[in-house]
Amino acid sequence: MLSTLDLERFRGTPLTRGPFDFLVVPEFVKAEARPAIDKDYPEVGRPGSFPLREVSYGPAFARLIEEMRSDEFRRVFEEKFNIDLATRPDMITVRGRCSEKDGKIHTDSETKIITILIYMNSEWDSSGGRLRLLRSGTDLEDVILEVPPAGGTLLAFRRSNNSWHGHKPFSGPRRVIQFNWVTSEAVVRREQNRHRLSAWLKKLRGAFSDQKAVA
Repeated sequence: MLSTLDLERFRGTPLTRGPFDFLVVPEFVKAEARPAIDKDYPEVGRPGSFPLREVSYGPAFARLIEEMRSDEFRRVFEEKFNIDLATRPDMITVRGRCSEKDGKIHTDSETKIITILIYMNSEWDSSGGRLRLLRSGTDLEDVILEVPPAGGTLLAFRRSNNSWHGHKPFSGPRRVIQFNWVTSEAVVRREQNRHRLSAWLKKLRGAFSDQKAVA
């Protein structure tokens, strides 16, 4: 089976080490694999992050996830970030839509070790929704690097107390796979429950808004 991920491109991309460790790899998901993955991507009609067990998807997307959970995938990240991840559990969520409230500046929780974002949008023309790596937690304009969420692009960083990131408001379709190595299985269970509750509350608020509009 041919790989959908360009691990050689990843290996050849240098790690930026200041003010926190990160790298960006355009075309990390190979161009020839993306049409099938796009077709099989989970149908996520609401904002929020959804654990894989909460969504349905097709075989091409399943193969992508299988590769992301492979030993080879883990090893290239261990080499790049000089870290042992062999005993660390992983956690994957998907997004399909963005709301105006998304994108607030944050660092990710302390229980996350490495964050990987893989964008699966065919193109991106909007000035909003472009993730910005930042020098501070107070200024969205204090930009280290801005990453358009274009198809196949990978952004990975080591979570730290200054791994600030966020984006300008955007409302509409915005596909992204988030993969984390985390500190323990308890974190996976807690985060999955939190994402499930958050998605349910957003669905409830949406239904309530629809009822008010009809009334």
